[in-house]
This record gives sequence, C-alpha cells and structure tokens, in this order.
Amino acid sequence: PIIQIGSAIGSAIGQVFRLTEEKTKTLVACGAAAGIAATFNAPLGGIFFALEVVLREYGLRNFSSVVLSSVTATVISRHFLGDHPAFRTPPFELYSLWDIPYYFIFGLLAALTAWLFIKVLYKNEDLFARLKIPEYLKPALGGLAIGVIGLYFPQVFGVGYDSIEASINGQFTLGIIIVLVFMKILATSVTLGSGGSGGIFAPSLFIGALLGESFGQLAGMVFPGMMIPPGAYALVGMAAVFSGTAHAPISAILLLFEMTGNYKILPPLMVTCVISAIMVRWMMKHNIYTLKLVRKGIDPDKYRETDYMEMLTVSDAMIRDAIAVHESETIREVGLKIKATSHRGFPVLDDADRLTGMVTRKDINRALGGGNSGTEVREVMSRHLTVCYPSENLKAALHKMAEKNVGRLPVVERDNPEQLIGLITRKSLIYAYNQALETYRGRKYPKVTP
Repeated sequence: PIIQIGSAIGSAIGQVFRLTEEKTKTLVACGAAAGIAATFNAPLGGIFFALEVVLREYGLRNFSSVVLSSVTATVISRHFLGDHPAFRTPPFELYSLWDIPYYFIFGLLAALTAWLFIKVLYKNEDLFARLKIPEYLKPALGGLAIGVIGLYFPQVFGVGYDSIEASINGQFTLGIIIVLVFMKILATSVTLGSGGSGGIFAPSLFIGALLGESFGQLAGMVFPGMMIPPGAYALVGMAAVFSGTAHAPISAILLLFEMTGNYKILPPLMVTCVISAIMVRWMMKHNIYTLKLVRKGIDPDKYRETDYMEMLTVSDAMIRDAIAVHESETIREVGLKIKATSHRGFPVLDDADRLTGMVTRKDINRALGGGNSGTEVREVMSRHLTVCYPSENLKAALHKMAEKNVGRLPVVERDNPEQLIGLITRKSLIYAYNQALETYRGRKYPKVTP
C-alpha cells in the first residue's frame, strides 16, 4: 500500500499544478520510490523499483528526480525511525561454488511459485467479478473467507514480517511452511480479488521466505552433506518470488540486500532473481502489476514500445511546396537560387513538369568551377533517382537516404512516378519525428524551415 500511497501523492501534485503528463508520470515514480525507501530503509531499492517497475525505463531525466525523492525520504525516515535493516538475519555466506546449482534450481521453483501467485490472483478476481451480488458485499464475502483461513493459519494475517524472520532463522517445521506458502497465495488473492485493500510486495516476500525455508529443509533431507542453511534460501526466496511476479530482478536484488544488510548473500541472490525473472517473463509477457492494466484495456507499452519512425509516413514529414528547377535553366540561374534559399539541391522538371532528375549544390559548384555557368542544368543533373512515396514510413525513407548518402529525396505517387508532389529532407524528417515523440510530453518544438 505504501507504493500506492506515495504514487497517489505524486499524481495529485502533478494534477494540482497542471504539469505535463510526462512530469506527472515522473512524480508518480518519485512517490513510489520515496514510499519504499522510507518504509524499508532501502533508498537504492526504492530508486530501481520506480525505474524498473513503475517507469520501466532508465532515462537520466527521470533518474535524477527519483534519486532525490528516495534519498530525501530515507533521510527523514532514518531521523525518526533510526538506521536499521528491515529484517534481522543471522550471518550467511556462500561456502562453495558447488552451492550455486542449488540456487539455480531454487530460482526455477521461485519462478513457478511467482507464476502461480499471478494466476491465482487473477482467477480470484474473475471469480468475484462473475458473482451476481452487490459490489459492496464482495469484500465482505472475501473477508469471511480470509477469516476462515485465519482461524487455522493466523500467520497469513498482516504483512507477516514476524513469520518472515522466523523462517529466516529456521523456526518453522517443514509441514507448516509448505501449507503457509499456498495459504498466503490464496489469502492475498481472495483479499485483492474481492475488492479488499492490500499490496503485492510484502506478500511476495512472505511467500518467498517460506518457500525458501521449505526448499532448504527438503534439500537438506535429500543431500545431508549440504552446507547451505535453510535460512539462506529463505533470504534469497524473498527477492526471487518478487523478482518473478514483478519482472524486476534489479529491484529485488537491491531491496533484499538493503533490507538485510547482508553482502555475502549477493551471488546466490543474483542467480535466483535473474532465473526467476527470466522464467516468468518467458511464461507470461506482463507482470503482476501491468497485467491488471492490460485486463482493463490499458496498454502499458503504448509509448515505451512505439517506434514513431515506423508509425509516421513520408506524407507527415514531406515539404509539399518544394522548389523545383527546369532542365533548361542555366547553371548560373540555379546557383543564384541555391544562394538565395540556402537549399542544398532541387528536383529537376522537364518542360511538361515531369520529374527527370535532381541537381545538388555540389553539381552546381563543380560546373561553375569548370567555367560552365551557361550550361543547362540537364547536362549536370543526376538522372538515376531514388524516390519516396507518401505512404512509406520514415524509417524506410531514412534508410534510402543513408543508402545513397543524400540529404533529400523527391516524393512521387506510386502510380505516376514522374509527378513530383513534394520533397523530404533529413531536417523535415527529424522535425516530424520530434513532434510526434514530444506530443504526449506536452512540449512543442519551435517551427523551423525544413
């Protein structure tokens, strides 16, 4: 919930001051980073959670603001609450390189658990959505179900930090922790699916810790000589399950490291988190957060994955009133036009206004240097034309420019390639791209002459 609270504050500030969508989005991320940093004493984890999960990009513009928010929240939090890790853990270390394969296997198990968590959560949401009862009764029904679970497994109530520390310190028996993993998944899913309030982060830590403790105990039974204590798996399991559910291995690694202050656990922690994130991403495109948006018809990748060079067409960027010259004009006359307009070249038309070639400043200067100022343009122009069509996208046009090493191309109709309808230049292409890219950010580029 602290992520939602912090993000809501950031969004409210952006709306009150009528900031652009881009700046408001950055404030939402700042709020999330500040909330995590202050609550879990994890400034780095808060920063990368905001970048990796909320913004899903690492731009310098966003990075600076998020860092300032996270650091400020951490300083204030430490002033009132002190500088202590969120969890007290016994010392753990990597005893041997042969321990890594066990963590690799555990990473796969964490991925399956994270996938199951996501599936059960949204199955419960669908189940409650289909119930033909008033909306206000659904949270009551969910609360009744949670109450029944809590009668037998009270550990599922609340954020569960006591249970997490107990599992890290090996205070649970194997039978109860296996059951608690599934009960916590069910309880969280029923709570959120029925319309109750809650978050994903803390339940992921709870599920991961108990999953790790159970795996460690089972591995110790199968391989009695194994040196890894079950609590070590509980530690990395916290981050591994969250990494899978959120598709956020960097955030998970940094959060767990800061919340425990244990440096020696980093190598196995990185292995399990990366394996978990890769596997869950392979099984489903969207994480536990973005899937909710997708189910509401909101595409979280709308701007992140949009390639405006493919989306925009030549007709969006071309100069429609392009200046052209005729074949019969002299080198001197065209040279004066180039000097007056600062253009680097012109399309060339015949007497019937049909496109026949292109002449560039380089062609004109070469002819003038050779004393041919009275020669007609038809003698020096290039007749081997590369053209663009209005329906082509900008990426194709830019590729043609790069292939021929030219800065402008005539635009013609596909059905009538001799009819000039415009000109596209590198400058006009870049301007059109920037206009499209910045529209939703609320900024406008100054008008320029392409």
